[in-house]
Amino acid sequence: MKTKTGRYSGYIRPFSFAIDLLIINVLLWYMTDFPVKTPFYPVLISLSWFIIAASLGFYEVYRYTKVISILNCALKQGILFTLFCLALAFYKSDNSSFQSIGFYTSVSLFLILIVKLSIYYFLRKYRLLYGGNFRKVILMGNAKSTEPLQHFFTENPDYGYKLERIFELEKNKSKTLKESFEYVLEHQIDELYCSMSDLNQNQINEIVFFADNNLKTLKFIPSEKQILSRNFTFEYYNYIPVISLRNILLDDTLNKVIKRVFDIVFSLIIIAGVLSWLTPIMALFIKLESKGPLFFIQKRNGLNYKEFFCYKFRSMELNEEAHLNQVSKNDIRVTRVGRFIRKTSIDELPQFFNVLLGEMSVVGPRPHMVSHTQMYALTVDKFMVRHFIKPGITGLAQTKGFRGEVETDKDIINRVKYDIFYMENWSILLDIKIIFLTIYNTIRGDKKAY
Repeated sequence: MKTKTGRYSGYIRPFSFAIDLLIINVLLWYMTDFPVKTPFYPVLISLSWFIIAASLGFYEVYRYTKVISILNCALKQGILFTLFCLALAFYKSDNSSFQSIGFYTSVSLFLILIVKLSIYYFLRKYRLLYGGNFRKVILMGNAKSTEPLQHFFTENPDYGYKLERIFELEKNKSKTLKESFEYVLEHQIDELYCSMSDLNQNQINEIVFFADNNLKTLKFIPSEKQILSRNFTFEYYNYIPVISLRNILLDDTLNKVIKRVFDIVFSLIIIAGVLSWLTPIMALFIKLESKGPLFFIQKRNGLNYKEFFCYKFRSMELNEEAHLNQVSKNDIRVTRVGRFIRKTSIDELPQFFNVLLGEMSVVGPRPHMVSHTQMYALTVDKFMVRHFIKPGITGLAQTKGFRGEVETDKDIINRVKYDIFYMENWSILLDIKIIFLTIYNTIRGDKKAY
């Protein structure tokens, strides 16, 4: 359930909307052939902008909103607004050029996006330099639970959160809760962040009751193993409300089509432009160094836990442990050519055939070998959630440093956390960002690429 808190200011949103309308209507006058002297067209186009923006949440930007989310929403806004203007020109104005309308909407969106991002970054700089537009917060929980968020608040003052105090819930929790409530009221605290793992149900109810009755924003911190959904979705069976735990964006048919078209186009470009000439070269080098096939083919689990054969350039000597044990640092099974192609991720390129076949996606959770999937399914909370979407050649977790060998529980827990975040926050712009970050990390060199 989305929390409508953390807004810039009560004046920023209407100011931004007024500027956007001004841009739309000024450019409408100078860049199109619409009969703007009559108020019908400016009013209708302005109204369409507002309705589309309200539907998409174009002005729902908060201090914790990511730039990629702003860009993704702006892209949808621009496409729908352009389609409306083209439809209006088609039915109402024979003199309007479709090309000029496309240019008009593109320039309008570009200028609006500049204004929007300027306000966004200005507020971040304003908070950093002058300490304004901030919200006072407290943390409640033991040191281990609250330390990550404490670090975030202190290291990122540009987000506008001022950490006033930490209440440790180690001993005598009832007394500590009472002290925290008194402190919140006395110091006019805006938001309370509580560790769920340090509270029982009665204590949680007590905090919720206090926050609701004193108009305070309350948010809960899950433990590392409580990898929870970002959103709950309300569905109604007749008049009966039912909560759906996860809102997976790629369950939407349109999103599936967009992602699949992107996957096909991108994989064809790589297969025709790179693999067509690279594969014979790799065949020569791999077979000169060691006996065996060019490709390493391994069963992995994909969408809905279905098994498929994953293709890679072979980077190891033939061995019986290849389907059981991950490659570790300085693994003696890896050949000299194998070290190079693993370091540069060239060994992963044949998986674009898996993408073309529809077994994988360019971006998504990395698939594990079957034996490891079975093991992690029993030991790692929420691990199986990753199989609600197609696995990917690269993913958000890999760009955050959690690729390759799983050395500790932290590696696999964080991998699952980022994979779930990706599932619930997918956009085509996020896919593009992950691809560019993957290329950048490959060129820079990844210490876990071995």
